[in-house]
Amino acid sequence: MPRIAEPGQAGATCWIQERAERLEVLQNRVQVSNTEDSVKAALINADFEQRVVLPPPGAGEWSASPMPGVTRRMLDRVGGEVARATSVVRYAPASRFERHEHGGGEEILVLDGVFSDEAGDHPAGTYLRNPPGTGHAPFSREGCTLFVKLWQFARGDTQPVRIDTRTAAWHPGLVPGLSVMPLHEHAGISTALVRWKPNTRFAPHTHPGGEEILVLEGLFQDEFGEYPAGTWLRNPRWSRHAPFTGPNGALIYVKTGHLGAELLQPDDAGSGG
Repeated sequence: MPRIAEPGQAGATCWIQERAERLEVLQNRVQVSNTEDSVKAALINADFEQRVVLPPPGAGEWSASPMPGVTRRMLDRVGGEVARATSVVRYAPASRFERHEHGGGEEILVLDGVFSDEAGDHPAGTYLRNPPGTGHAPFSREGCTLFVKLWQFARGDTQPVRIDTRTAAWHPGLVPGLSVMPLHEHAGISTALVRWKPNTRFAPHTHPGGEEILVLEGLFQDEFGEYPAGTWLRNPRWSRHAPFTGPNGALIYVKTGHLGAELLQPDDAGSGG
């Protein structure tokens, strides 16, 4: 990948000021959400200029949702029950969620089990994008685990997506040993699955728009640490690393370009989530 220069001193000063202003906006938005929803608002890993690494969840790291049998591990969150949020969500067998609309859109990767709604059954490996304004009444007969992102759609991103990653095509990556399955691309934001063969290395590179990773299989590594399956990472804008794998290889979900991007916000629609 091309090497991109780091921002200069003047750019860094603007970057710090922008970060402070964004944090103030986030705090104000949470206060509004708390008032309107009568739900305890949350700022969880809400400073998107900070690197975050969360290891695989333990038994005590799940919180209840509004519906019995549905629990969540909140990875990042800005707001109350209507929120920009990234979570791992578990449905117990025979659990369901009441019908609701996603004012800011919903992105789902089914990690295990079978997730269902009016559109059908979505087994492990299914990637879904439900655009802003769509609604459903989801449930799971046998139970399932999902990776879910809410209110992280850009304006104009209105195309529903359903990909069965068990059968979709893989493409050669930028270096030997990498295979890529594109999932979605819009307005400079890219989402893909990337399979790393054992002992694969990628050259040091910079992510101007940040990078988010969920390790699905194996052991992903870089100069900062080792990340087993179930680890979630968020590397901020202009972060730089040199990732690699050892003898285990790895499969990761990766999204780039979304940190600092202009995304829909809960106050744009006034409802949904």
